Amino acid sequence: MALSDYTKAYKLGKKNYQYRMLHGELPTLEVLDDIIPTKGTFSEVPLGLVQIPIDQIVGTKTGGRSNAFAANFMPILRETSEFARKWAQLSTSHEEEGIREPIKAFEYMNRFYVQEGNKRVSVMKYYGVVSVPGEVTRIIPNRTNDKENKIYYEFLDFYELTKINYIWFSEEGNFKKLLEAVGKGPDEVWNDDERLEFSSIYRRFMAEYNAEDKGKLSVTVGDAFLAFIKLYGYKEIDQMTTKELKELVEKSWEEFSLLEEDEDVELKMDPNTEKKPLINMLLPFGISSLKVAFIYEKTPGSSAWTYAHELGRLHLDQTFPEEVSTVFYDNVTLDTIDERIEEAITDGCDIIFTTTPSFVQASVKAAIANPNVRILNCSVNTSHRYIRTYYARMHEAKFLMGAIAGAMSEHNRLAYIADYPIYGSIANINAFALGAKMINPRAEVYLEWTAKKDIDVMESVLEKQVDCISGKDMVIPEEASRFFGIYHLEGDTARNLAMPLWHWGKFYEQMIRTIMDGTWKYDDDPTSKKAINYWWGMSAGVVDVVCSKNNLPIGTKRLVDLLKETISTGKFNPFSGILYSQGGIVQDDPAKSLTPEEIVTMDWLAENVIGSIPKEEELKEQSKPVVSQQGIENKKG
Repeated sequence: MALSDYTKAYKLGKKNYQYRMLHGELPTLEVLDDIIPTKGTFSEVPLGLVQIPIDQIVGTKTGGRSNAFAANFMPILRETSEFARKWAQLSTSHEEEGIREPIKAFEYMNRFYVQEGNKRVSVMKYYGVVSVPGEVTRIIPNRTNDKENKIYYEFLDFYELTKINYIWFSEEGNFKKLLEAVGKGPDEVWNDDERLEFSSIYRRFMAEYNAEDKGKLSVTVGDAFLAFIKLYGYKEIDQMTTKELKELVEKSWEEFSLLEEDEDVELKMDPNTEKKPLINMLLPFGISSLKVAFIYEKTPGSSAWTYAHELGRLHLDQTFPEEVSTVFYDNVTLDTIDERIEEAITDGCDIIFTTTPSFVQASVKAAIANPNVRILNCSVNTSHRYIRTYYARMHEAKFLMGAIAGAMSEHNRLAYIADYPIYGSIANINAFALGAKMINPRAEVYLEWTAKKDIDVMESVLEKQVDCISGKDMVIPEEASRFFGIYHLEGDTARNLAMPLWHWGKFYEQMIRTIMDGTWKYDDDPTSKKAINYWWGMSAGVVDVVCSKNNLPIGTKRLVDLLKETISTGKFNPFSGILYSQGGIVQDDPAKSLTPEEIVTMDWLAENVIGSIPKEEELKEQSKPVVSQQGIENKKG
C-alpha cells in the first residue's frame, strides 16, 4: 500500500518537474544556500519549536537533497530506489500513528527551508497536512528600501505580538491594518484564545477563497482576507454559516480582483461626452423616472458640508420636477448607516448618494447585496468596484483663493484652517499656498487643523497676526457667522473677500442625466478592473469661486476671472512648473505638470506652508472614521 502511494507521489512529482522545465522554471527544490544574502548582511535568531505552515515550506537548506524532489516536494527518484523504500515507510508511519518528530528548518522571508526531514515534509505534503512542527532558525536580512524587505520587517513586528506566521501581504502597511481590523492595538500581545479564534476565522475564509480562486488571482490570501474583514467585520465573519461565507466570497470577487491593479482607481476628470447611438435616441430605452436618496452624516442646518449636498438635492428637484423624486436621511451614524441604506432600498430608491467617506464600507456591502441599485459615495481615490465614488477638484478654487489672499495681504502672513488630514485636503492647502506665492512671493501660510486635539484654532491663528484667513468653505445656516471663505478680521468682525463653491447640484444633474439617457455604462472599461472615481472641477461647473462685490478691488476680480478661465479650459494647472515642498524639490521640470494621481495622493506640504500634517494620535476621536478611510498616514501604511 505504501509503495502504491509512493508511485502516486512520484507521478505528481514528475508532472510538476516536466511542467516547470517546459516553462523555464527551476524544476527542483529551492536551495537556501544559493539565495541567502552574503555573510555579514543577515543575523540568525533561534525561534525554538514552531508550527510551520506546510504551504510555506518551499525548499531545502543545502543542495544535497534538492534533486530528489520536484519543486512541489513530491519525489522524483525511481520506485526501486532506497529513497522510495524509506519514503514508503514514513507513509505507513503517518497513516498508523502520525509523524510527530519535529523537522529542522530555517525561515527566510517567511518561507521555510528544511535542514533535516525532507522526506517527512514530502509525505505530509502528499497527505495534505496543514502544518508540521519544527525547530526553526530565523535568518533576518539587514534592513533595505526594498519593498519585500519592508513588508518582512512589518511581519516581524506582527509575529512578535501574535506568533502567527501563516498570513502574508503583498503591500506595505497591511499588517498594521490587519491589527486595526481585528480590533487589536499596535503593541497589544495576543493570548492563546485570540490566536485560536483568528486561525479559525482565517482558515474558514481561506477554504472558501481558494475554492473560488483556483490560482486565478495573483494576490495573497491575506490581501483578500483583509479586504473582506474591512467590509464585513472580523467578529461578524465568525458568526456566518459556511453557506453565508461562501456566498459573500463569491459576490465580493471583483473587490479581490481590484487588488491586482497597480493603480486601482481610474479618475474621471470630466463628464463623459460620448453620445448615445442613434438607435437609442429613436427608441425609448432610457429611464423615464428615478427615485434618488441622499444620506447625510449631519443635518443641513448644522453642517456646511451637508448643506452643500442638500442644495444639490434641491437643485435636482428643480431641474427634474417630473422625472426625479428625492428623499434624504440625516443625522446618520456608523451604527445606523446600514439600516438607512436598507431603508432607502426598501423604499424603492434607484440611486443612493452617501455623502461622506466614512460611509464607504456600508455602501459597498449594500451594493454587493443589491446589484440593481446604483450607489455612489462622496470620497476621493477610493478603490471599490461595486460602487462609484465622486469628489470635486476643490484645489482649483483654493488656488484662486490663495491668489486673492496673496494680493490682499499687507504683511505676507496668511492662515489656512483645514479639517481632516485626508487626500484632497492636502492638495487644497498646497494649491492655496501656491496661489498666494504666485501673486506675493513672500507670502507665508500658517496651517491649523480643527481635527487636532487640545488646541484652540482661532486663538492660535490670532497669535500669528495674519492678514487673511481661509476658514470654512461656506456658511452654516444655523450659525449667524461670517467666518467662512477668505476673510479679514477687524476686531471681532469678519470682512469676507471670497468663498469657494461646491456646486454639487451640477454634479448630481449631470450624473442623473447619464443614467436617464443610458450613457452611465460608457464610463465602464470592460478591459479594466479599476474603480471609477469622478473627480470633476471648474470645467464641469462643480467648483467655483464667488468674490465679494464690495471688498475686492476690481483688478483682483479681473485676475480671478482670468485664472478661472485658464484653469477651466485646461490651459493652466495650479501644480505645474518647478515645485518645492518643505523637504526640497518635488518637480524640477518647468514644462511639466503633476498628474491627477499625483495631485490626489499628495502627502507633502508646499515650502511656504508653516505647519505639518498631524499624526493619527494627535487627532480628536470623532475624526477617526474619516481619517481611517482616507487619511494620509493610513493610506501610506
